Amino acid sequence: EVHIVESGGGLVQAGGSLRLSCATSGFGFRSYAIGWFRQAPGKEREGVSCIAEGTYGPYYADLVKGRFTISRDDTKNTAYLQMNSLEPEDTAVYYCAAGARATLMSQWYDYWGQGTQVTVSS
Repeated sequence: EVHIVESGGGLVQAGGSLRLSCATSGFGFRSYAIGWFRQAPGKEREGVSCIAEGTYGPYYADLVKGRFTISRDDTKNTAYLQMNSLEPEDTAVYYCAAGARATLMSQWYDYWGQGTQVTVSS
């Protein structure tokens, strides 16, 4: 059975940092691309960052480029999203997903976590 569990979300002031983790099991993690997505209230889910198998890439949405860093540890079947210089506009539920292709388009991802809330206060 596939499990994807995000953690590390919380409340932080603008300018602060958070590190999200994505712990996985039940599938061949090292053969999958990992993507981070987010969904703010009343908005569509959007791609934030992704990394291919073997750490090829990574790719970032323009809104987070230079502030967020994606990484993966295939020995731990875990991916991470380091988020720095957070802004109130980054407030959203953040989801981790695994799929066959490293893309910021959600339809390419097969497995999803339940999400972790990130709230950035001004």
